Amino acid sequence: YVLKPTFTAQQITNLDKQAKLSRAYDGTTYLPGIVGLNNIKANDYANAVLQALSNVPPLRNYFLEEENYKSIQRPPGDIMFLLVQRFGELMRKLWNPRNFKAHVSPHEMLQAVVLCSKKNFQITKQGDGVDFLSWFLNALHSALGGTKKKKKTIVTDVFQGSMRIFTKKLPHPDLPAEEKAQLLQNSEYQEMMVESTFMYLTLDLPTAPLYKDEKEQLIIPQVPLFSILAKFNGATEKEYKTYKENFLKRFQLTKLPPYLIFCIKRFTKNNFFVEKNPTIVNFPIT
Repeated sequence: YVLKPTFTAQQITNLDKQAKLSRAYDGTTYLPGIVGLNNIKANDYANAVLQALSNVPPLRNYFLEEENYKSIQRPPGDIMFLLVQRFGELMRKLWNPRNFKAHVSPHEMLQAVVLCSKKNFQITKQGDGVDFLSWFLNALHSALGGTKKKKKTIVTDVFQGSMRIFTKKLPHPDLPAEEKAQLLQNSEYQEMMVESTFMYLTLDLPTAPLYKDEKEQLIIPQVPLFSILAKFNGATEKEYKTYKENFLKRFQLTKLPPYLIFCIKRFTKNNFFVEKNPTIVNFPIT
């Protein structure tokens, strides 16, 4: 049972109702679902994502019951389905009420990740959690038979929302004013709108201040979640620069998923090194 836990539909329904602690073999107690994942070498970035996903009830319930995806037809020689099987196994181990220990090793799951991502995500070196999340959700979705447009899966049912993206091209800042005004009349400088789906929203942090307070200590700034969410209110414009051109974009959410993932962008790369923004984001619990 420890190697291959199984759940009845009844047990799955009751998972969130019971707060009964389980006792591990060595006498420690744990709450099913709230157990650690071993860090084998440098896979904590992936563990954090897997832990978070294992606590999304509809996704968890779908994967706890193997019947849900046992009979999905895949092309011969398709290795991506390994991700689905291993993720289901890991979910069942994390939520097993009869574990020997209060932690679980994700190594089979991560071996599938290394294989299916063609070694883009490794166990032995740090990866980017957001890149991993994005790749993993899309890979799960297509391995379950989902497509970009029509066919939905549990992944899109739980996490996919939609938005409108308004883009306006800006004239080059060094041009004289009359030339700018003239260009703005052109059709290519008018605002364009595209409808797009998303699996998560990327939130940007205000730049952290460089000054110190009078005690010579660095101030760690704080920001409420609502102010960084303003990016998606349909009115706030943000400038994006590419190698050649500048754009103004604004985002308007049109449909929210039942579970909304926020990725807060903390890292910026400049010429020499990667900087981390330490700003604390305050968010309401309810």
